[in-house]
Amino acid sequence: MIASRSDTVTQPTAKMREAMHTAELGDDVYGEDPTVNKLEHLAAAMLGKEAGLFAPSGTQSNLLALLTHCGRGDEYIVGNNAHTYRYEGGGAAVLGGIQPQPVNMSTSGELDLEELRAVIKPDDFHFARSRLICLENTHGGRPLRSGYCDEARALCDDYGLTLHLDGARLFNAAVANDESAENIAKPFDTVSICLSKGLGAPIGSVLLGPEQFIREARRWRKVLGGGMRQVGMLGAAGIFALQNNVGRLALDHSHALRVQQALSTKFGPEGVACATNMLHLNLPEAVYVKLAEHLLDHGIKVGRPRWVFHLDVSERDTEVICDAIAKLNF
Repeated sequence: MIASRSDTVTQPTAKMREAMHTAELGDDVYGEDPTVNKLEHLAAAMLGKEAGLFAPSGTQSNLLALLTHCGRGDEYIVGNNAHTYRYEGGGAAVLGGIQPQPVNMSTSGELDLEELRAVIKPDDFHFARSRLICLENTHGGRPLRSGYCDEARALCDDYGLTLHLDGARLFNAAVANDESAENIAKPFDTVSICLSKGLGAPIGSVLLGPEQFIREARRWRKVLGGGMRQVGMLGAAGIFALQNNVGRLALDHSHALRVQQALSTKFGPEGVACATNMLHLNLPEAVYVKLAEHLLDHGIKVGRPRWVFHLDVSERDTEVICDAIAKLNF
């Protein structure tokens, strides 16, 4: 079965499994797992930050950032369609007493700067204290423009706020824009990256930021039950992913574009949009159901309405998808 419903379904390659099998281990709760330490240092160097913290998931990595940036009764400002706001269980409110202040979010992931200024609270005990702005890159596969991030940084500096990036697919943005991960991360106080999507690790995220911040986040990780012992096997997968699977993301982008072109011949360019490794389909419900059923008959499982391409969708798989689309007769 060819699965293009999400890049979270990737499987470790044989070489990644070998790296995991031979990883040097220690107790990471005590800071003694050399492989995890290497992963954290590698990720921090790649993003130009002082320190890193390995977490089991991107949801926990983002939550660690929110809990460390904000106290109870504080507020973070976030897009109304951002992952941290809509798809992470309300963890900041449930566990940290942190109030989200959603604002409109464009399809490209930008938050209007004037709207941001309007919702930042004055220093008045009637209001929650505005502490943090959260952005996301990529959003729906669409990279943020680097100039926008600089503008958001300047706004945060004007109001004494910090700036966090949910960079689950930051490396897709870097490859698409031919920009270094360090340059993308530069305007942000803290950044989370995911290892288990297009980079192909079975699990894991790294939170990056100042050394003192990461020290405090490590305490929160323990509180949340995220302290892991001999976890170097997973750290080794993360190292392999960062050293071997970043550049190849361009293949996923090219596969998505090829399928977008095939779909456009059937449904017109307005029916499907391509953004890095993702396709967004805008088709009538009945048409989409028929399309998904047709593809399933050809051994292809797709998302709804988003298709995602990753290292387990090969060049040959892409050809199979395009051939199946060409056979559509409705």
